[in-house]
Amino acid sequence: MRHQLRLFFIALQFFTRVPIPHWVGFEPEWLHHSARYFPVVGAFVGLVGACVFGVAHVLFGPVVAALLCIVATVLLTGGFHEDGFADTCDGLGGHVSRERALEIMKDSRIGAYGAMGLVLMLGLKAATLSALGAASVWNAMTAMLMAHTTSRTATVLMIAWLPYAGDEAHAKAKPLAQRARPSDVLIACFTTLLLAGVIVFASSYGLAVGSWVAVLTSLLAATLMLLWCANWLKKRLGGVTGDTLGATQQLVELAVLLGWLAATRWN
Repeated sequence: MRHQLRLFFIALQFFTRVPIPHWVGFEPEWLHHSARYFPVVGAFVGLVGACVFGVAHVLFGPVVAALLCIVATVLLTGGFHEDGFADTCDGLGGHVSRERALEIMKDSRIGAYGAMGLVLMLGLKAATLSALGAASVWNAMTAMLMAHTTSRTATVLMIAWLPYAGDEAHAKAKPLAQRARPSDVLIACFTTLLLAGVIVFASSYGLAVGSWVAVLTSLLAATLMLLWCANWLKKRLGGVTGDTLGATQQLVELAVLLGWLAATRWN
């Protein structure tokens, strides 16, 4: 149990700015195994964002609440995934060779494709959360929790499916992006399915937190986006890098929110 707690703290330290206890320590191999807790960290980030959204919604309304909750999650994670998304847009936005794309993604400076992609991504998330909040604040908060959890599970699946495509000697996330054990993948997927089950169970008792239609639609949207990302990155790079894992997380998070909004409007 102590080791499992250690693995959770390592995942929390890697993906957020939350300080962890000194006794945890670090071994590169532990980072591989901590993949099983990526969705739990995602649920934590989503919960923080949802709480900010809920309070801000009461004070300022859905539009400002959507922006403030995004600010909160970016501050909490240090923009870790957003940075990877911007780098991926820069590297893969133009028609360049695989080697040139990997070289561009290593550059810490943001280019035109990265800037445009980041503005559009954050704008779409804000607009979607605002629309969800206008319909129901609890529905929006639940969607956010589901989106952050599911999108971290997607990165675990990508690590398991595709080989590492970058320069291993200079990788920003080399230990993370190389492998995930089947047991880690199963635990990560179980976390997302457990959350989905809790939401469906709660909705059956009349709690305004979503519905089975919203859960199913968002999971379907996430699956389609994940499969598209996997196919695209396999063809384009032959695998994944730390940046493309961040991009996958962002795209799947957005897909879940859009799927949830579509289901809400249908109902």
